[in-house]
Amino acid sequence: MTEILQTLQSYWIDLAQPRLGAEAVFATDEFFAPLERLIQPEEPVFIPGKYDDNGKWMDGWETRRKRGDGYDYAILKICPGVIYGFDLDTSHFTGNFAPSASIEACYSKTPPDENTRWFPLLHARALQGDTHNVFEIGSREVWNYLRLNIYPDGGIARLRVYGQVRRELGNIQPDEEFDLAAMRNGGKALCASDMHFGHISNLIAPGKGVNMGDGWETRRRREPGFDWIILRLAYVGEISRLVIDTAHFKGNYPYECSVCATLYRGGNEDSIATQSLYWEEILPPQRMAPDTEFTFVEQLRNIGPVSHLRVNIYPDGGLSRLRAFGKIRMI
Repeated sequence: MTEILQTLQSYWIDLAQPRLGAEAVFATDEFFAPLERLIQPEEPVFIPGKYDDNGKWMDGWETRRKRGDGYDYAILKICPGVIYGFDLDTSHFTGNFAPSASIEACYSKTPPDENTRWFPLLHARALQGDTHNVFEIGSREVWNYLRLNIYPDGGIARLRVYGQVRRELGNIQPDEEFDLAAMRNGGKALCASDMHFGHISNLIAPGKGVNMGDGWETRRRREPGFDWIILRLAYVGEISRLVIDTAHFKGNYPYECSVCATLYRGGNEDSIATQSLYWEEILPPQRMAPDTEFTFVEQLRNIGPVSHLRVNIYPDGGLSRLRAFGKIRMI
């Protein structure tokens, strides 16, 4: 299970992140713990001795003990995308976890109701307590709502929905500028030299960074070299404008920053870091400054359509956000 989970986390993103628009819509019961905790980005925690009016405080979604027929279920809105796998995390749920679960899905422009037709993605599977219950999915359609059924009751700490964002492009004109790197559009942060203080996915997250923890930050480099991150763009495109933001990074911003790119035509992304040594530079090293948003247009070299970026920071430090605006190119 661990290897499958690592693969899902490496290649895809969690479509159930609230910052991508995911929401807790409905639950048949939330007596012990509310549904909204099921999709919180933080890892679940256990606090000994913490109780509320209904009993033991649990970091997840937990229903009361069912005393009749039937089962509990919840409806969640997710970022529209293709789903490759689920992680039903029952961390800290030992004698109170849901013993079995299934997941159905639909695509709807309006919230689901009693007439909604649900399609099975994960048939009822047994769950284990206090562990990551990971399942791969074969469906390749686009979904934006999930119905999580638990049999008959109990709790789940977190639900992660690993997949690829699929944004409708019908309203985007052929020559319209588009953020090719944005997570919300399907961009993915693949790997980095270091992310000791801040995860690489923050770099392409929606909106402005809220604080220094909401960015990508490396440890202090004590040896020669520099730090880097590799991004897979949502679509192949020609980049016309780069925005690099050091918001909130004041005593730890990079001294310089540069960007390389390629049109990745083959190979395996597991070895992409090595291959990136030969990518072309599209932005030569630029001096950075603390807590500042930089926009680069004239400084960019046009090397044609690209699919991946390597962002280099010299020698180390933190960036809040990166935007790679350009035009989508179908090749």
